[in-house]
Amino acid sequence: MNALLRGLQRFLALDRRWIFLLMALCILTPLIVPFGLPFSTDPAVENLYQAIEDLDEGSVVLVSCDYDPGSKPELQPFTEALFRHIFRRKLKVVVSCLWAGAPPLVNQAIEQALQAEEVKPLGLREKIDYVNLGYKDGRQLAMLGMGENIHATFPQSYDGTPVSQISLMQSLRKLGDSDLFVNVSGGSPGTKEWVETAQGRFGLKMVAACTAVMAPDNIPYYEAGQLAGLAGGMKGSADYEQLVGVPGLATRGMDAQSFGHLLIIAFIALGNVAYFMTRGRRN
Repeated sequence: MNALLRGLQRFLALDRRWIFLLMALCILTPLIVPFGLPFSTDPAVENLYQAIEDLDEGSVVLVSCDYDPGSKPELQPFTEALFRHIFRRKLKVVVSCLWAGAPPLVNQAIEQALQAEEVKPLGLREKIDYVNLGYKDGRQLAMLGMGENIHATFPQSYDGTPVSQISLMQSLRKLGDSDLFVNVSGGSPGTKEWVETAQGRFGLKMVAACTAVMAPDNIPYYEAGQLAGLAGGMKGSADYEQLVGVPGLATRGMDAQSFGHLLIIAFIALGNVAYFMTRGRRN
């Protein structure tokens, strides 16, 4: 008993740097060696997935990627899985960005999706099957402009090609011409602004993915039916990866998050046990 009490006293005096080291190991290990811990998918993410599954081959999906490298850990895994899902369903995709840092991230996600084993044999061609229109300033004014005339709002693609020369854009003149609108949002302008400015006005069938901190603000739009599906934070991205069948960084991130939370719970429980069992000796 005395040995146990001495051990608990040493635990209470443990240098906090050891705790930081253990937390780092709990986070890094699953990222390097995935454990694949099981988790259930959220119905809102399942509805987002189903909205894409319900589209006919050749349908046009308009994606607005409104985030930058600061939101990349949460949203880039979703974007990569989204393009992979769209491409293997043989859908067309047009991407616009209202954040200046987004276009390079879009190109990265598209290139990764094109290299997937089930997508590569399809021989998808830029500007015929997919196009990145790049960045447009203007926030809600840009949204309204796209609702009226995408060609006037984005006169050329990200690589400088006039939209009049892009065959994919001939069937997409305005927001309402798309069969599904997807917003990937890291903040403002993002999902809130798209719903309030464009969704009802232009009759968009819309789904969204957003950072975890934004999810509570966007849930009412999903519950009201203005969003047909919603993925929030890294958990939402991991759910979507699981549904698409392409576990990636978000799924590994959930492993790291789970192990980190377990370590915190263990230290809280052990700390309380040590405190109460050694309280008399310290007094």
